[in-house]
Amino acid sequence: MRLTVVMPEVRACAVAECAYNGEGNCNAKAITVGDHAHAACDTFCPSEHHVHRQPQRAGVGACKVTACAHNNDLECEAEAIRIDHHQEHADCTTFEPR
Repeated sequence: MRLTVVMPEVRACAVAECAYNGEGNCNAKAITVGDHAHAACDTFCPSEHHVHRQPQRAGVGACKVTACAHNNDLECEAEAIRIDHHQEHADCTTFEPR
């Protein structure tokens, strides 16, 4: 069964060392953001190898950062998000404090 769900898209990902990154796009089906306090991309998977599926844009399946203005009942309501480097991991740079 294939489900169609409307999610905010990951418009861009600057974290080239992630296995899901394909030429600046996230090719995961969906990502999860955060650990309640920090807007890290929980789907970030460092690897030299990248997934080889048709290019697609990931959606934000869940967001656990309740301190973000875009978070409504653990779901992101931003139109789209961007992922970029933060120290040794990837972060949602669309995060906006409430």
